Amino acid sequence: MRVGDFEFPEPLPELKDPHVLAVLRPWIDVGNVGTLSMRRLERHLESKEIGRLVKPGRYYDFTRYRPKSVLKQGVREYSIPSTTISACVREHGPDLITLHLLEPHLYGEDYTDSVIEVLKHFGVKRYSMIGAMYDMVPHTRQLLVSGGTVNPDNEEEYKLAGVRPSDYEGPTTITYLISNTLEEAGIDTRIFVVHLPQYFQVEEDFTGTARLMEVLCTLYGLPSRLADPERGRQQYASLQNIVSDTSEVAGLLERLEERYDRENGGGDSSDSPLSPMVEEFLQGLGSNIDLEDLDLDFDDDPTDE
Repeated sequence: MRVGDFEFPEPLPELKDPHVLAVLRPWIDVGNVGTLSMRRLERHLESKEIGRLVKPGRYYDFTRYRPKSVLKQGVREYSIPSTTISACVREHGPDLITLHLLEPHLYGEDYTDSVIEVLKHFGVKRYSMIGAMYDMVPHTRQLLVSGGTVNPDNEEEYKLAGVRPSDYEGPTTITYLISNTLEEAGIDTRIFVVHLPQYFQVEEDFTGTARLMEVLCTLYGLPSRLADPERGRQQYASLQNIVSDTSEVAGLLERLEERYDRENGGGDSSDSPLSPMVEEFLQGLGSNIDLEDLDLDFDDDPTDE
């Protein structure tokens, strides 16, 4: 069956008032936090892929999203980048659709229209974008999670999950047309974005993943073990060793901690922000830290069962 530009092999599962969790690569998926969280959920809930774009080349430049060639038991297989849709039927609570979005390079409005058509076809009741972004926050404090715009209807849920409203202004993505159109149609929308320390940039941020999983487990009644915070603590402990050995970084970290504590602990909020010189220095730290010095060696995700 074809819906918009997506193909869905039949038979399809019967979904009851499903909620959608969407991750957008690469825009708000730094540290692969959104993708890692989604994969943990999919493994735990035994989600199955139900559809994908018929011709992803209509929207994607394959010199930017490269197809991959792999050998499996001596047989060569090709993987073409695409937007994929998976789903699971839950005994308790809403069924869940997981949407792995790749940001389009071409025909962005057509792409969003097609996604919206699919979501309306399945009778989606809520659409939530999840992911992470870099920010001037210390790695020694609980990572902040921001939500969407200030909306009184969302306040209680955000408070329950420890999420604060976002006041972000700046460049965005064409895929936000999905949220805007769904809101106009009376469908609930949410966004959950973890703020990661700007000066520590790794391919997979496990502390950020654990923080996002805490939010999702709270909202959907999932076991807390899926968050797996210990893995993140080990990763950030390796960073602390480098910070302790670098006096300049240690001083800047102290400033970030002080600001964090004032803004999130009820202290004096009149303190001046970090100077532009300090912020510029922090932004350059990610390229100055040798990630090989972190000695990170993690096995496969222990939540695979």
